[in-house]
Amino acid sequence: MVYFYPKADTPGCTKQACSLRDAYADLTAQGVTVLGVSTDVPADQKKFQEKFNLPFDLIADPDAKVLEAFGVEKMAGRNLASRQAFLISKGRIVWHDGKASTDQQAADIQRELAALKR
Repeated sequence: MVYFYPKADTPGCTKQACSLRDAYADLTAQGVTVLGVSTDVPADQKKFQEKFNLPFDLIADPDAKVLEAFGVEKMAGRNLASRQAFLISKGRIVWHDGKASTDQQAADIQRELAALKR
């Protein structure tokens, strides 16, 4: 899964990341690799990852190239990603949440994984 968030170490983005951190063992057991992306610089991503013990990689995308590749819009008038999440399987996007949750991000992914198994 690839999730996009506006800014490292801000309240909503921290809730979103910690939701995924707390469910990380279960997600990885189901074969999910978690990647977070924001327009923050690498140093800010590293601080965020270390401060909250995030076990997954965070991608620094200050030039918004990854955002562009996924079609993720920036917040109006700012170089900040809109909050979105993508679940990818076998090279295809199988689920896209255009208004990704904060503290419920992991639950949303787990619900979709269960639906995909049916």
